Amino acid sequence: MTDTTEATEATSEAADGRAPTRRSLIGWGGAGLALGAAAAGGAVAMARTGNDVDPTAAETGAAVAFHGTHQAGIATAVQDRLHFAAFDVKTDDRAEFVQLLKDWTEAARRITAGHTVGEGAYGGLAEAPPDDTGEALGLKPSRLTLTIGFGPSLFDKFGLKDQRPEALVDLPKFPGDNLEQARSNGDLCIQACADDPQVAVHAIRNLARIGFGKVAIRWSQLGFGKTSSTTPDAQTPRNLMGFKDGTRNIAGTETDRLKKFVWVGEGDGPDWMAGGSYLVARRIRMNIETWDRTSLQEQEDVFGRDKGEGAPVGKAKERDKPFLKAMKPDAHVRLAHPDSNDGATILRRGYSFTDGTDGLGRLEAGLFFLAYQRDVRKGFIPVQRNLSRLDALNEYIQHVSSAVFAVPPGVRDKDDWWGRALFSKEA
Repeated sequence: MTDTTEATEATSEAADGRAPTRRSLIGWGGAGLALGAAAAGGAVAMARTGNDVDPTAAETGAAVAFHGTHQAGIATAVQDRLHFAAFDVKTDDRAEFVQLLKDWTEAARRITAGHTVGEGAYGGLAEAPPDDTGEALGLKPSRLTLTIGFGPSLFDKFGLKDQRPEALVDLPKFPGDNLEQARSNGDLCIQACADDPQVAVHAIRNLARIGFGKVAIRWSQLGFGKTSSTTPDAQTPRNLMGFKDGTRNIAGTETDRLKKFVWVGEGDGPDWMAGGSYLVARRIRMNIETWDRTSLQEQEDVFGRDKGEGAPVGKAKERDKPFLKAMKPDAHVRLAHPDSNDGATILRRGYSFTDGTDGLGRLEAGLFFLAYQRDVRKGFIPVQRNLSRLDALNEYIQHVSSAVFAVPPGVRDKDDWWGRALFSKEA
């Protein structure tokens, strides 16, 4: 958990409505999945203010444009719900995997616009499974965004070793980590964010179905209650500890800081990553019961902010510039601040999670931490190294899963597809 970040929304084009025939895609999952024109609801291009999404558009259930220089779901105004899935690649056929990326892109293009996959959830061949699973029928697009990332292990496949960016490092083991390997890492990931949880789940479910036999879900996480905002002047969300989280998160209009800290620039690494970013995903378990028995004063000392207003120690308002030396040396905000980390800054898109109980009557709950940055070595790693050694919050949390991914640039137009610059020889 950190208190620094940043974000922006890239200008992008409307989703294309053309689709291949059902017969041409008969191999998808063995179920004749295709990308036809049946619609689950009208998609409306989202209103924009400058480079950011208009927050009021969330109330309309509008669609976020799929095409753009950067992938949506990074600097986009943060939605309320998350379904995150990491996949293992099961095929060793490069052409088959490339075709999957193309199929996924076409499906994502339609789903984010509010359309069904293929010929829909009904009305097709009675002898075959429907192309769409159907649980999102009648629902609005709900600002759904789908963001893909490639894990370090993917570059051990398909002759890609020389294309692995130096910034895509394996994360070191930090003090206090208790990582579950079955819920960590992955060859690739897809992050689905939406204001309706059923829309997000529907997206991951259908992409996994299209990938049957070629990829398999390694682990996944549902999230609710966004813990960071990328919208200027929006109310700061609270985490499950009751504190406002991500006050210093950079807004989507701060394009200069996004360029400096989030987007991979020309010359930063291999050409295919220009315009992309790097994602660190960490599942952070909170010791809720212990925290709930801690005095208010200690809670505020741990964070370095008051619980009501969210103001930093010695200040009156949440957004007042913090005076770090007024906080205890082990206060979370003090240790996470860029001034304590040689300027290291990350963009956060975290979500709360509650996965029942752990068998001992304790809530299985916490923060699913998502951080985007231009270089993991200059972003997450120095910040977390500082926090893992000194942060008073460590008494109440534990990092239990971890993954890092290279997030390629956006899909530019109807002829582009996820990962084209990496996999296309002509590119």
